[in-house]
Amino acid sequence: MNQPRAAIASAGVAALLLLLVPMRGSNAPLLLDLPLRGSPAGLAETATPIVVVIAGLLALRWWPWLLAAAALLTLAAMVSHPAGNVAPDWLFPLLPAARPLTVIAVFAAAQSLIGRGHTRLGAVLAGLSVGVALIASASSQLWWFLTQGEISHWHVAFATVALAALAPAVWVLRSGDEAARPGGLLSRPIIAGGLAVALAIPLSLITTERLAELVGVPQDALYRHADAENAIIAAVTLVVVAVLAAIAGPWPLGGALTAALAQFAAAAPLLLAMSALRASVAPWLAVVGGLALGAALAAGRRRFPLAAAVTVAAAVALLIAYSATIGHPEKLADQQRVIPAMLIAVLVTAAAVAVVGATTTALAPSGTAPATLGPLAGVLALGGMQVVDSGYFSGSGAAMKSLPSSEYLGVSVWLLFAAAAAAGGLGLARHWSDRRAERRLAEQIRREAAEAERNRLARPIHDGVLQVLALVQRHGAELGGTGAELASLAGEQEVALRTLLSGGATAPSARGRAEPGDLRTALTALASPTVEVAAPAGPVPLPQPAAAEVTAAVEAALDNVRRHAGPDARAWVLLEDEGDGVRITVRDNGTGFDPARLGEAAGEGRLGVAQSIRGRIEDLGGTTDIFSRPGQGTEIEIWVPR
Repeated sequence: MNQPRAAIASAGVAALLLLLVPMRGSNAPLLLDLPLRGSPAGLAETATPIVVVIAGLLALRWWPWLLAAAALLTLAAMVSHPAGNVAPDWLFPLLPAARPLTVIAVFAAAQSLIGRGHTRLGAVLAGLSVGVALIASASSQLWWFLTQGEISHWHVAFATVALAALAPAVWVLRSGDEAARPGGLLSRPIIAGGLAVALAIPLSLITTERLAELVGVPQDALYRHADAENAIIAAVTLVVVAVLAAIAGPWPLGGALTAALAQFAAAAPLLLAMSALRASVAPWLAVVGGLALGAALAAGRRRFPLAAAVTVAAAVALLIAYSATIGHPEKLADQQRVIPAMLIAVLVTAAAVAVVGATTTALAPSGTAPATLGPLAGVLALGGMQVVDSGYFSGSGAAMKSLPSSEYLGVSVWLLFAAAAAAGGLGLARHWSDRRAERRLAEQIRREAAEAERNRLARPIHDGVLQVLALVQRHGAELGGTGAELASLAGEQEVALRTLLSGGATAPSARGRAEPGDLRTALTALASPTVEVAAPAGPVPLPQPAAAEVTAAVEAALDNVRRHAGPDARAWVLLEDEGDGVRITVRDNGTGFDPARLGEAAGEGRLGVAQSIRGRIEDLGGTTDIFSRPGQGTEIEIWVPR
């Protein structure tokens, strides 16, 4: 393993350890836990972590330092918890920024890995970060993961080990990691992510009275129903953040929606499953199994369809549990049904890991992963959870009241299906984008190669052929007889050759020209006493450049008949319109030749067939088949697609 990859991998492990630590006073089962709205009295406390997060977005290239700052804040929060606020007062407003900084840094690390060519490792790191955060948050809300008295000691150990594991990344990438920020300092995704988290500040200034006036309801109604007020604020947040993601670009919009759906859909089923797993070994088996399965799917080459498939499987498993419990899946927790709970926990965890891991690979090439999968997706997931809250959370969505109800789990089922569709659509869009980029690259290479070939041939042609043509043009008329015609033809070919060398289109042939786009008219103009042309009764449309090239190829074939088939040879041209393409057959009754002569002629530098016929048709994406035997004439079959 090379030095940067090893350092980034070590930092990734540190980030996962930090995500195992649920911050004090914030245990929402999602990756991001910034508030959607604070109180006007506590505006300074609300704004401080938001400012820190925005600063982190602007400093993505120094993501190891951001992760180190998050580790220090986590340690401060853990140390102050059992000791009773031993940290200084100025530090407490900064503590909520620990989790968001960790999230931004871990996606920057994943983007850096993908940018350095380690796509699988980057996808696994990004996916595991979501899986670990969901499991840790869900577990911290229940009885599992350690008792209240032991939590701080274990979490202090996690944060301490994480801080030590960051040393290699901080040292190796001390001057910055450009692979983590290819989009620029003030790119649209970074601005959109900063505005998404900053939205909590203006929303904090909207009082209940002002909100009641804006929505046209009595103030008493909002005072009595705090959940309705929170749902309105969350709905406004969803709309604004979705618009911000759309302004950031199609990839941030698709990535944010996909990642938010995966997190939101997994939260309630995972909490239900973990509450049912009260055995000492079963929760760990479910955790390890779900994370391992999700990581394996995210690391696969077909990560998008695999992520969609496991997400559908998770939805189906939840539907089966819903039906088996007669519409009350919470009975799994009451009756401690280990097997179905383990199945739900494994599939839901794997779905979240695989979907987010695959999404990261789609966003990393455009440099939008940290801002999109951190602030944008996080705020969307928090807003969505608050909108559909039905007793699972109260207030801002941070304090658990009870296990998820059957209605809430029903929403999770459809959200899982939506997440599967979003992952599949994002993968299809990434595939089309990659194919288009490959075609553009191939076209650029072809043009550069053609330009290089023209430059290579230009000097000898200019010094030889063009001078001869110019000489014939000047003195041809003095020869009398056919000299004037030769001079005219030499002038036309000199112009055509100069145009070709300059990169322009070749001049039209001096022979019969076609009505633009009508191949039938072009080929029937080639008829003569020795050439018979058969064509459909109506026009045979073909793009004008293609029609000109096909006509030139047929002219070259007929010229070969006149020159090599014998003085008494006749030729027949058959044009057929096949709908998706056209087929032209040129047949003569001349002397024929041994097919091996084509290769020998090309080796001797005589490229009439290779370039004038085959080359033209191949450039159009068509095929050319030549059949001949000595004494039996020659048949050339040309097919060109539309």
